[in-house]
Amino acid sequence: MSQWTGQTLLALMGGFALAFVLVLPFVARSYRMRGRVGTGRAVMGLAFLVHALALVTYTLLPQPVVDAEFCAANTALAHPVWNPLEFLTDMRKFDTGPLSNPALQQVVFNVVLFVPWGFFLRRLFGRGVGAAVASGFLVSLFIECTQLTGVWFLFQCPYRLFDTGDLLFNTLGAAVGAVLTRPAASVAAADAAAPRPVTTGRRVLGMVLDLIGVTLAGVALVVLSRAVEYVLSDDRSLAVLDEHPLRDAVLGEWLPAVVLLLVVPLLGNGATPGQRSVRLRPEGPPALGRVLVRFLAGSGGYFLASGLETATGSEGLRGLLSLWLFASLVGAWRTKGHRGLSGVFAGLRVVDSREVGREPVAAR
Repeated sequence: MSQWTGQTLLALMGGFALAFVLVLPFVARSYRMRGRVGTGRAVMGLAFLVHALALVTYTLLPQPVVDAEFCAANTALAHPVWNPLEFLTDMRKFDTGPLSNPALQQVVFNVVLFVPWGFFLRRLFGRGVGAAVASGFLVSLFIECTQLTGVWFLFQCPYRLFDTGDLLFNTLGAAVGAVLTRPAASVAAADAAAPRPVTTGRRVLGMVLDLIGVTLAGVALVVLSRAVEYVLSDDRSLAVLDEHPLRDAVLGEWLPAVVLLLVVPLLGNGATPGQRSVRLRPEGPPALGRVLVRFLAGSGGYFLASGLETATGSEGLRGLLSLWLFASLVGAWRTKGHRGLSGVFAGLRVVDSREVGREPVAAR
């Protein structure tokens, strides 16, 4: 595997991991700013995360063994290159044609690497050319300073060179991407605030966001509890981090499910965090009985059963859990008004939260 392949794979994996963490706020912001998400916008959001991580992996990796011997042999790395056109001198060191000259190839790479940045700032974030160029310059400057300081003094000395040429051509790349990109079409505030039909896609997306939200909260609680246990324990071996099934079930599944899928709806308009993100809510004020039935018949019941499997170490519920998810998806698709099985059992109808006596706009 070449170093470029490894860096690309790291950027891809990191981008998908970040997308998993950020999908709920991304969807919520998209619905509030534009009234919907859109497949193209979602793909662009994921591509932006991969690109942002590629800027890190391509400019900071691979990392050599930075020790006293390395620092003594590479003292030149501590001295920035202040001439942005130093690459012209470097080109003369190679007896090759222009297209195969490594110094020129590095310049082209620095330009191409930041072209997507200009595109994303214009198309995804709706910024002007000036903002795209300025942000490209600042990101490149941060990268160069990170290289100059040895990743902000984590290493004994720099292992990459601070080069003003990189700064110049990175910024040029951002400018090229911004100039060649049409700005994102603006969405009128009235259009974004207009209610839309409740569709299978919105219901399923809300359900998925609830699953992700509970999962992330559970992982955070379990990791935090283990970190606290490690700090307070006199045992500094990894044995202190052994799994505790009951604790993992309580903190990893039961507690976040009860808080996010039962308490939050009761304290609000009856909507779960996932439903809020896609601008949905149950019709009418939240009633304890109905919200509790919906919790048990929906994602809340799923996490209660999943936590029971975690606590007991049994795999007997795995088939039931898979069937539960499948039935929930079918229910969101086939039930009247896409209320889902939990809505059917609880006697709740799902409506657009922006529905205030207005006609919904056509589904897109």
